[in-house]
Amino acid sequence: MTTKKTTKKTSTKTGKTSSSSKKSLKKTTKKLRKTLNRGILALTAVLLIGGIIFGGYRIFSSAEEDLSELGENEIPLVCERVTENYGAEIDSCAKLLGMPPQYLKSLVCLECSGRTDLPKRFEKHIYRRLKKVRSGETAEYEGVTTAMICDASDEALKNLATSWGPFQIMGYKCLHLNINVADLRGNDAVYWGVKWIAEEYGYLLKKGRYRDAFHYHNAGRIFPADGKARTYDKNYVPNGLDYMRYF
Repeated sequence: MTTKKTTKKTSTKTGKTSSSSKKSLKKTTKKLRKTLNRGILALTAVLLIGGIIFGGYRIFSSAEEDLSELGENEIPLVCERVTENYGAEIDSCAKLLGMPPQYLKSLVCLECSGRTDLPKRFEKHIYRRLKKVRSGETAEYEGVTTAMICDASDEALKNLATSWGPFQIMGYKCLHLNINVADLRGNDAVYWGVKWIAEEYGYLLKKGRYRDAFHYHNAGRIFPADGKARTYDKNYVPNGLDYMRYF
């Protein structure tokens, strides 16, 4: 009789323990599911935001990017856009001023991706230098003298320190061309851009020194003898040379 009672009690306790374990397991599983769901939602949000940011960058950034990261069909697409939006005008100006059209078109690929909603880049360090020239603290900056900008307002200096047009020519270059900044971004922007290129470093292009020409356009000097590019984007020159293969 004693043995039977003990067995019954043991059986009852085991049943209660099993039921408790099941409840505990359900709670644990429920918590894990909640944690997992939160993790999935967080990951989805990160991927979504990242996709939006990256997508926006791809659309609105300049073409100064490593071509190796572009899809096989993306490079000719950029070139086709340049041809469609600027091809005829570049061909005309290139012929008039004796410049190679394939270089000029590649330059537009690099500087604005062939877009017509042209970007502009304000260079704060150039603005600071021009202010020093205006005040007479510095005699000149790249051919811009105090006499040339002594009456310029801060807003005018900002325009001079900003790059404009499909070739992204710095505003202060208009002083050398004897035109207004507005001309660099107006209907004749391609012509004035090609004219500045022809006068500034056209001798490089006439000799077929495209590597030096791309570097000069972006960094203001020919490609350094040490082989280290001084361009803002280290791939600027090789990208330009790659684009030329498509024109």
